Amino acid sequence: MDGTAVEKKYKLSSRYLDVTYVNNKTGTEVVALQNINLDIKEGEFICIVGPSGCGKTTFLNTVAGLLNPSRGSISLDNKEVDGPGKDRAVVFQTPSLFPWRTVMDNVLYGIEIQKRVSDETKKRAQEYINMVGLNGYEHHYPHELSGGMQQRVNLARALTVDPSLLLLDEPFSALDAQTREFMQKELLRIWSETKKTSIFITHQIDEAIYLADRVFVFGARPGRVVDVVDIHIPRPRDLNIKRDPAFLQLIDHIWSIIEKESTKQGFE
Repeated sequence: MDGTAVEKKYKLSSRYLDVTYVNNKTGTEVVALQNINLDIKEGEFICIVGPSGCGKTTFLNTVAGLLNPSRGSISLDNKEVDGPGKDRAVVFQTPSLFPWRTVMDNVLYGIEIQKRVSDETKKRAQEYINMVGLNGYEHHYPHELSGGMQQRVNLARALTVDPSLLLLDEPFSALDAQTREFMQKELLRIWSETKKTSIFITHQIDEAIYLADRVFVFGARPGRVVDVVDIHIPRPRDLNIKRDPAFLQLIDHIWSIIEKESTKQGFE
């Protein structure tokens, strides 16, 4: 079997990926990512964790087409990523909603940019508003919503454009601990209904284990994959699984890797 046939098994593939940039303050070149090789299957939920500054968000932005590789490549559905595209949608740390637009209008924004507004896409927007639990809030404005509700709008907006790949950059980091846990459970429910291939960046190891099919652990800068942890916890998952001894063992395993890598960066 040739290499092309093998590649077709994967939704996303990264090959020998390096990303470098120039520090504006010092003028020196920084290697953010080095030799990233990974494969993600159709419908997988992948989480990426690692020490601060290890290039997690840089990798996500490169997949999104917002950054260019210095070497190597990323391919999505067998097509090389060479810039942003409607086949990818990003959910950022903050909702970034337009305060003058209602929930419905915010959800439809991506569709408007793509000039695809129709009765069908409006119906899809309503379906995702319902799916994220905001039925009845269509005509509310962002200031009338809690932080968790605003992030639900952000998620509905990303899903409405019907991306091939969903990219989530620490979307729950600004939420309080209780809301964050609730949103984790809600995200799994939504993912189980949509089956969108997803890459989720987080600093929280328990969040990664709870959500993921596999956890990619990035090492200290320059970022690289130092371990891939398969999560064999049956789905659907309840939040109380986080107290299970097997779950805690996974936390210890991943934390030990990150702790070792953090030491290389000078963190104690």
